[in-house]
Amino acid sequence: MSNHSNVVAADRPSRQRPEPGAIAHQGPTAKGSHHGPGGRDLGPAGVDAASCAAFHAHPAKIARLRRRLLDTRSASALADIFKVLGDLTRVRMLNALAQAELCVCDLAALVGLSESAVSHQLRLLRNTRVVRSRRAGRMVFYALDDQHVTRLFREGLGHVAEWPQRALRDRDGGRMSAATGSLGLSAAPGADDDRDADAAVRGKTE
Repeated sequence: MSNHSNVVAADRPSRQRPEPGAIAHQGPTAKGSHHGPGGRDLGPAGVDAASCAAFHAHPAKIARLRRRLLDTRSASALADIFKVLGDLTRVRMLNALAQAELCVCDLAALVGLSESAVSHQLRLLRNTRVVRSRRAGRMVFYALDDQHVTRLFREGLGHVAEWPQRALRDRDGGRMSAATGSLGLSAAPGADDDRDADAAVRGKTE
Protein backbone atom coordinates (compact mmCIF):
# COMPACT_ATOMS: atom_id res chain seq x y z
CA MET A 1 0.00 0.00 0.00
CA SER A 2 2.78 2.47 0.89
CA ASN A 3 4.70 1.73 -2.32
CA HIS A 4 1.59 2.41 -4.37
CA SER A 5 1.01 5.71 -2.52
CA ASN A 6 4.59 6.78 -3.15
CA VAL A 7 4.24 6.10 -6.87
CA VAL A 8 1.03 8.13 -7.09
CA ALA A 9 2.60 11.01 -5.17
CA ALA A 10 5.64 10.96 -7.42
CA ASP A 11 3.47 11.08 -10.56
CA ARG A 12 1.32 13.95 -9.27
CA PRO A 13 2.60 17.31 -10.63
CA SER A 14 3.49 19.86 -7.97
CA ARG A 15 2.93 23.59 -8.26
CA GLN A 16 5.55 25.67 -6.55
CA ARG A 17 5.84 29.40 -6.32
CA PRO A 18 9.06 30.78 -7.82
CA GLU A 19 11.57 32.51 -5.65
CA PRO A 20 11.29 36.34 -5.44
CA GLY A 21 12.84 37.92 -8.51
CA ALA A 22 12.68 34.70 -10.48
CA ILE A 23 10.92 34.58 -13.84
CA ALA A 24 8.02 32.18 -14.03
CA HIS A 25 8.02 30.01 -17.12
CA GLN A 26 5.11 28.21 -18.69
CA GLY A 27 5.74 24.94 -20.44
CA PRO A 28 4.44 24.04 -23.88
CA THR A 29 0.67 23.94 -24.14
CA ALA A 30 -1.48 21.45 -25.90
CA LYS A 31 -3.72 22.40 -28.77
CA GLY A 32 -7.40 22.94 -28.21
CA SER A 33 -9.34 24.58 -25.42
CA HIS A 34 -10.96 23.22 -22.32
CA HIS A 35 -13.88 24.35 -20.20
CA GLY A 36 -14.21 24.13 -16.45
CA PRO A 37 -17.23 24.30 -14.14
CA GLY A 38 -19.93 26.64 -15.36
CA GLY A 39 -18.48 26.67 -18.87
CA ARG A 40 -15.50 28.83 -17.82
CA ASP A 41 -12.87 28.98 -20.56
CA LEU A 42 -9.75 27.23 -19.32
CA GLY A 43 -7.76 27.97 -22.47
CA PRO A 44 -5.05 25.68 -23.86
CA ALA A 45 -4.09 22.70 -21.70
CA GLY A 46 -6.90 23.42 -19.26
CA VAL A 47 -5.30 26.57 -17.77
CA ASP A 48 -7.81 29.12 -16.49
CA ALA A 49 -7.75 31.91 -19.10
CA ALA A 50 -8.49 34.51 -16.39
CA SER A 51 -5.51 33.52 -14.21
CA CYS A 52 -1.74 33.40 -14.54
CA ALA A 53 -0.32 29.97 -15.36
CA ALA A 54 2.22 30.45 -12.57
CA PHE A 55 2.36 32.74 -9.53
CA HIS A 56 4.78 35.62 -9.94
CA ALA A 57 4.29 38.93 -8.11
CA HIS A 58 6.04 42.20 -8.97
CA PRO A 59 6.75 43.91 -5.61
CA ALA A 60 8.12 47.16 -7.08
CA LYS A 61 5.12 47.64 -9.36
CA ILE A 62 2.67 46.77 -6.59
CA ALA A 63 4.28 49.26 -4.18
CA ARG A 64 4.25 52.03 -6.79
CA LEU A 65 0.65 51.46 -7.87
CA ARG A 66 -0.66 51.09 -4.32
CA ARG A 67 0.22 54.76 -3.70
CA ARG A 68 -2.02 55.74 -6.61
CA LEU A 69 -5.10 53.76 -5.59
CA LEU A 70 -8.28 55.60 -4.66
CA ASP A 71 -8.97 56.28 -1.02
CA THR A 72 -12.04 54.61 0.47
CA ARG A 73 -14.22 57.72 0.27
CA SER A 74 -13.51 58.37 -3.40
CA ALA A 75 -13.89 54.70 -4.31
CA SER A 76 -17.22 54.53 -2.49
CA ALA A 77 -18.56 57.63 -4.27
CA LEU A 78 -17.49 56.28 -7.64
CA ALA A 79 -19.04 52.90 -6.87
CA ASP A 80 -22.33 54.64 -6.05
CA ILE A 81 -22.34 56.31 -9.46
CA PHE A 82 -21.74 53.06 -11.30
CA LYS A 83 -24.36 51.40 -9.13
CA VAL A 84 -27.11 53.82 -10.14
CA LEU A 85 -26.03 53.52 -13.77
CA GLY A 86 -26.47 49.75 -13.63
CA ASP A 87 -30.20 49.84 -14.29
CA LEU A 88 -31.95 49.67 -17.67
CA THR A 89 -34.64 52.19 -16.77
CA ARG A 90 -32.14 54.75 -15.52
CA VAL A 91 -29.93 54.24 -18.58
CA ARG A 92 -32.92 55.01 -20.82
CA MET A 93 -33.67 58.11 -18.78
CA LEU A 94 -30.08 59.30 -19.01
CA ASN A 95 -30.13 58.68 -22.75
CA ALA A 96 -33.14 60.98 -23.04
CA LEU A 97 -31.62 63.62 -20.74
CA ALA A 98 -28.42 63.56 -22.78
CA GLN A 99 -30.47 64.92 -25.68
CA ALA A 100 -32.29 67.76 -23.90
CA GLU A 101 -33.47 69.17 -20.60
CA LEU A 102 -36.82 67.53 -19.75
CA CYS A 103 -39.60 67.77 -17.21
CA VAL A 104 -40.96 64.69 -15.45
CA CYS A 105 -44.02 64.55 -17.70
CA ASP A 106 -42.00 64.53 -20.92
CA LEU A 107 -39.45 62.09 -19.52
CA ALA A 108 -42.18 59.71 -18.37
CA ALA A 109 -43.76 59.78 -21.83
CA LEU A 110 -40.41 59.10 -23.51
CA VAL A 111 -39.46 56.07 -21.41
CA GLY A 112 -43.00 54.73 -21.02
CA LEU A 113 -43.27 54.93 -17.23
CA SER A 114 -45.56 56.66 -14.76
CA GLU A 115 -44.59 60.06 -13.45
CA SER A 116 -44.21 58.69 -9.93
CA ALA A 117 -41.83 55.96 -11.12
CA VAL A 118 -39.75 58.49 -13.03
CA SER A 119 -39.68 60.83 -10.03
CA HIS A 120 -38.37 58.01 -7.83
CA GLN A 121 -35.56 57.22 -10.28
CA LEU A 122 -34.70 60.90 -10.63
CA ARG A 123 -34.28 61.20 -6.86
CA LEU A 124 -31.71 58.41 -6.93
CA LEU A 125 -29.87 60.02 -9.81
CA ARG A 126 -29.94 63.45 -8.17
CA ASN A 127 -28.64 62.10 -4.85
CA THR A 128 -25.53 60.82 -6.64
CA ARG A 129 -25.21 64.08 -8.64
CA VAL A 130 -25.74 62.32 -11.94
CA VAL A 131 -28.63 64.68 -12.81
CA ARG A 132 -29.52 68.21 -11.69
CA SER A 133 -32.86 69.97 -11.48
CA ARG A 134 -34.03 73.47 -12.37
CA ARG A 135 -37.31 74.97 -11.22
CA ALA A 136 -39.23 77.31 -13.52
CA GLY A 137 -42.46 78.41 -11.87
CA ARG A 138 -44.47 75.27 -11.16
CA MET A 139 -42.34 73.14 -13.48
CA VAL A 140 -39.13 71.27 -12.64
CA PHE A 141 -36.73 70.40 -15.44
CA TYR A 142 -33.93 67.81 -15.29
CA ALA A 143 -30.65 67.46 -17.16
CA LEU A 144 -27.36 65.61 -16.81
CA ASP A 145 -25.37 67.20 -13.99
CA ASP A 146 -22.32 68.27 -15.98
CA GLN A 147 -19.99 67.38 -18.83
CA HIS A 148 -18.35 64.65 -16.76
CA VAL A 149 -21.61 62.69 -16.69
CA THR A 150 -22.20 63.38 -20.39
CA ARG A 151 -18.75 62.07 -21.29
CA LEU A 152 -19.13 59.08 -18.97
CA PHE A 153 -22.38 58.11 -20.68
CA ARG A 154 -21.00 58.61 -24.18
CA GLU A 155 -17.76 56.78 -23.44
CA GLY A 156 -19.74 53.84 -22.09
CA LEU A 157 -21.93 53.80 -25.18
CA GLY A 158 -18.86 53.99 -27.41
CA HIS A 159 -17.33 51.06 -25.53
CA VAL A 160 -20.46 48.98 -26.14
CA ALA A 161 -20.54 49.92 -29.83
CA GLU A 162 -16.89 48.87 -30.19
CA TRP A 163 -17.45 45.28 -29.03
CA PRO A 164 -18.18 43.79 -32.50
CA GLN A 165 -15.11 45.45 -34.04
CA ARG A 166 -12.97 44.34 -31.09
CA ALA A 167 -14.15 40.76 -31.50
CA LEU A 168 -13.10 40.85 -35.15
CA ARG A 169 -9.70 42.33 -34.24
CA ASP A 170 -9.13 39.70 -31.57
CA ARG A 171 -10.04 36.95 -34.01
CA ASP A 172 -7.78 38.30 -36.76
CA GLY A 173 -5.01 38.99 -34.23
CA GLY A 174 -5.18 35.38 -33.08
CA ARG A 175 -4.80 34.19 -36.62
CA MET A 176 -1.84 36.51 -37.15
CA SER A 177 -0.16 35.28 -33.95
CA ALA A 178 -0.58 31.69 -35.04
CA ALA A 179 0.82 32.48 -38.47
CA THR A 180 3.90 34.32 -37.17
CA GLY A 181 4.50 31.60 -34.61
CA SER A 182 4.51 28.90 -37.27
CA LEU A 183 7.08 30.92 -39.24
CA GLY A 184 9.33 31.36 -36.22
CA LEU A 185 8.59 35.10 -36.04
CA SER A 186 7.71 37.12 -32.99
CA ALA A 187 5.47 40.11 -32.52
CA ALA A 188 6.96 43.54 -32.01
CA PRO A 189 7.71 44.14 -28.32
CA GLY A 190 5.25 46.38 -26.48
CA ALA A 191 5.96 49.19 -24.09
CA ASP A 192 7.66 48.32 -20.85
CA ASP A 193 4.95 47.19 -18.44
CA ASP A 194 6.69 48.76 -15.50
CA ARG A 195 7.23 52.20 -17.04
CA ASP A 196 6.08 55.05 -14.83
CA ALA A 197 2.90 56.37 -16.47
CA ASP A 198 3.39 59.91 -15.21
CA ALA A 199 6.92 60.05 -16.56
CA ALA A 200 5.68 58.81 -19.93
CA VAL A 201 3.09 61.59 -20.11
CA ARG A 202 5.63 64.22 -19.11
CA GLY A 203 8.04 62.95 -21.73
CA LYS A 204 5.48 63.37 -24.50
CA THR A 205 4.61 66.92 -23.52
CA GLU A 206 8.14 68.19 -23.03
